Amino acid sequence: MEPITIGFVLIGVMIVLIMLGMHIGLVLFSLGAIGIWLIRDNMELAFRMTAITAYSGIQDYLFATIPLFVLMGLLVSVSNVGKDTFDVAQELLKRVRGGLGMATVAANAVFAAVTGVSIASAAVFTKVAVPEMLRHGYTMRFATGTVAGSSILGMLIPPSLLMIIYGVLAEVSIGKMFLAGVIPGILIAIGFAGLIFVMAVFFPHQVMRDPSRSAALADAGPAMSRGEMMGKSVPILALVALILGGLYTGYFTPTEAGAAGAFGALMIAIVRRRLDWPKLWRILTETGHVSVSILFLLIAAGLYSRMLSLAGLPNAIGDMVTTLGLGAYGFLLVYVVIILLLGMLLDSSSILLIMVPIAAPIATGFGFDLIHFGIITIIAVEAGLLTPPFGISVFTVKATLADKFVGIEEIFAGALPFVGVMLVALLMIAAVPWLATALVN
Repeated sequence: MEPITIGFVLIGVMIVLIMLGMHIGLVLFSLGAIGIWLIRDNMELAFRMTAITAYSGIQDYLFATIPLFVLMGLLVSVSNVGKDTFDVAQELLKRVRGGLGMATVAANAVFAAVTGVSIASAAVFTKVAVPEMLRHGYTMRFATGTVAGSSILGMLIPPSLLMIIYGVLAEVSIGKMFLAGVIPGILIAIGFAGLIFVMAVFFPHQVMRDPSRSAALADAGPAMSRGEMMGKSVPILALVALILGGLYTGYFTPTEAGAAGAFGALMIAIVRRRLDWPKLWRILTETGHVSVSILFLLIAAGLYSRMLSLAGLPNAIGDMVTTLGLGAYGFLLVYVVIILLLGMLLDSSSILLIMVPIAAPIATGFGFDLIHFGIITIIAVEAGLLTPPFGISVFTVKATLADKFVGIEEIFAGALPFVGVMLVALLMIAAVPWLATALVN
């Protein structure tokens, strides 16, 4: 059997095994080794390459970024920084139509700049924002849809675990990926806020249970003093400035930014007296579990990528695309559609692990900047967090809400307009690469 045929057959086997529920890391690892064995007809070589990949795949200093940013996100979550950020945004926007929805987007955007995980944002703001929006007369569909929709900013606004994974797989600078995500993240956050305002003005019954009472409800409750707002804002803004400022000025490498951010988050948790020894042990244990699972996936993806290269699959697919006359943007369209379809079935990390080793060499052949290509990839992957039947952000909101009277289909319906905003932003960024590369070059 030809190496290319073996590569395509193994991709088909991989998809079947994943659909049957086998762990993505085990699938990639085992099929990578089996593929090398079959392609070279040498079992010893397959074992040797597996060992080399396991040893060298994550030995780089750069991989310390992963546990550091995971630790920082968990420390920030336990410090109640998310609730404080929402409280300040709520105070500033409560008299604007749809103001609490916009406050949720704003708080998610700021919170995303120190957590890097969409699921964490979805869980935190389901507890914080949904009850407050319901108390102010917002519909359940709008409240839960807004939390689920805006949670995707956690993986787009740096730091982001998906950007780290993409950077490793595509062999591009993670620091540049972080900087490239800033403008697209802000653009999508503004798009979300604009969507909420348009809905509140032109479709008020989609937003409020009783639009006539919205003004009275907005004025209800004591006003927050400037000093209180400052006290709630300073910790999170200082942490954002420390991380992004250090990265943008070049003072920090991504790993150093993770270390500084984790230390800053630890100080915030201690000063706020939100951290005791049992909580610290739980956070450290969870950091280890999350980090090890990600690092194992990266080792497995490295072996899988080597197998694909030996099979000549990226070059074969690139030649096929060229023969079909699709061109660079034709390839990009097909790639994005495939990712959106996979997003209905798989989680974000799995999609990157499967697609990037195949697509990145092809994108390079078509002349795409891999930083720009990475931002497009992550936006498309994040849209999958909101699409049925998988939609992990939607399921996170449902699980955190723990309300048997709220159907999963209601949350999906509330999140659907946010997917539309993301697709529009994706088209803009694909057409205008500067939006992704302005801070990098």
